[in-house]
Amino acid sequence: MFFLVRICLWTARCFWWELCFARLCVASTQHRAGHVGICGILGNGKPLQYSCLENPMNSMKRQNDRILKEKLPRSVGAQYATGDQWRNNSRKNEGMEPKQKEYPAVDVTGDRSKVQCYKEQYCIGTWNVRSMNQGKLEVVKQEMARVNVDILGISELKWTGMGEFNSDDHYIYYCGQESLRRNGVAIMVNKRVQNAVLGCNLKNDQMISVRFQGKPLNITVIQVHAPTSNAEEAEVEWIYEDLQDLLELTPKKDVLFIIGDWNAKVGSQETPGVTGKFGLGIRNEAGQRLIEFCQQNALVITNTLFQQDKRRLYTWTSPDGQHQNQIDYILCSQRWRSSIQSAKTRPGADCGSDHELLIAKFRLKLKKVGKTTRPFRYDLNQIPYDYTVEVRNRFKELDLIDKSA
Repeated sequence: MFFLVRICLWTARCFWWELCFARLCVASTQHRAGHVGICGILGNGKPLQYSCLENPMNSMKRQNDRILKEKLPRSVGAQYATGDQWRNNSRKNEGMEPKQKEYPAVDVTGDRSKVQCYKEQYCIGTWNVRSMNQGKLEVVKQEMARVNVDILGISELKWTGMGEFNSDDHYIYYCGQESLRRNGVAIMVNKRVQNAVLGCNLKNDQMISVRFQGKPLNITVIQVHAPTSNAEEAEVEWIYEDLQDLLELTPKKDVLFIIGDWNAKVGSQETPGVTGKFGLGIRNEAGQRLIEFCQQNALVITNTLFQQDKRRLYTWTSPDGQHQNQIDYILCSQRWRSSIQSAKTRPGADCGSDHELLIAKFRLKLKKVGKTTRPFRYDLNQIPYDYTVEVRNRFKELDLIDKSA
């Protein structure tokens, strides 16, 4: 009887707890519904900016995302076509998109695309050495190595004859008069570009050219020594005629450099397409003749394009040291003007001359010339005599068989 009473009490207690739990659930549901109804009334039928039962931070995040989507011209995850759009929107998308790697802008118009593809810097120079003996040759080679000049044109070499030879890590192509030690020009290359040489043209004692294999186009360098202002007009015209003939032999697609001592002053007056506004002095008659030659052949005078200190502009100093003039120039094809990085003199280089070393740095690519395989020649004298007799007898037998047939 006692156990039966306890079971009844336990059953009634469980029923009471279930009834209380059910009432609590109903009250909670009504409470939630009442709040939603209030929000709907206050918002005129639309949800408020902050939901009553929602974390305010989550709602702010969704709102910011919605604003970004309305302002951006494309989805946040899309790739940007230009770096400018990425930089303009980087602050808005901070924390939502990984930072993209920035690349330098590349101009793909005109000839600069060729320059950007082949970024190997070389240095070309020209120097009037006022005669070259063995001791001065060593000095010039040392200065080439110190200044990192790869191709050097030399005026007033004053060597006789013509030819080419190797001197340590340099190779020299030269051309002078047959017997007189007068004038003379040369082009000296270091071992870096020596293997790219395709050939040379030893024109005369006042001009010489060397052609290099390059990529995408080959390169032709012409060293010139023009007559002084005291020379007769016929001699000046003769030099320009020979130079024009040499240009006619140069392939039209080659990158062209004409360097040397022109004994002319183009001055600081700018000539569109030919000279910049950073020349030196006043243009003279010889300078005007040089300008006309450049216009005729689409050439630009590189050491007038860059603003430099005066000591980086003048190339010649008078014997008394009172006057400095710019009479040495490095000419380049107008099409490849953008490949020139700088053009200036190096007053620190010294070989006992009244002229300064003039250099220009350019970015192109030289290519090593592949060696042609020579046909193998057999030495017939090394064939044994017995073998020769045996072969002769075999041919005689074949001849007899043909006659009998």
